[in-house]
Amino acid sequence: MVPRPVLKRLASFLERHPALRRLFTTVERKSKETLFGCRMCGQCALPATGYACPMTCPKQLRNGPCGGVGANGECEVFPDLPCVWVTAARRTQSAQRTADYTRLQRPVDQRLQGTSSWINYWQGRDDHLWTEPAPRHPKLLPLLVENKPR
Repeated sequence: MVPRPVLKRLASFLERHPALRRLFTTVERKSKETLFGCRMCGQCALPATGYACPMTCPKQLRNGPCGGVGANGECEVFPDLPCVWVTAARRTQSAQRTADYTRLQRPVDQRLQGTSSWINYWQGRDDHLWTEPAPRHPKLLPLLVENKPR
């Protein structure tokens, strides 16, 4: 999805006015932190992960769960918490959306930490955040969605 020209102009305006940019970024941080547990990496993946922030993963895995997800979907590092990727899959499934697990996110650009992902998106700074979709293989199914509590 390509940002609208008006949003690109808004982002440019905000960047030319540091006080407004800081205010805008603070509002973004507070709202996304409260609603989604956002960590303000500056390269938001929330729409692709059922609005479960992958940066809340203790291992900061942005492309799916580690091999330590428990039988009931709990995190390997913090067993009292659900795996963020199980949460993402369940939210995507409950919203009757199809997650595209064939695209990978490139590593986070740590220089963007704490910046507005909205401004970065509108300015095209994350245009190459995702890889191209992998070829579909009929026998490979996203097992993540099948991992339900017993």
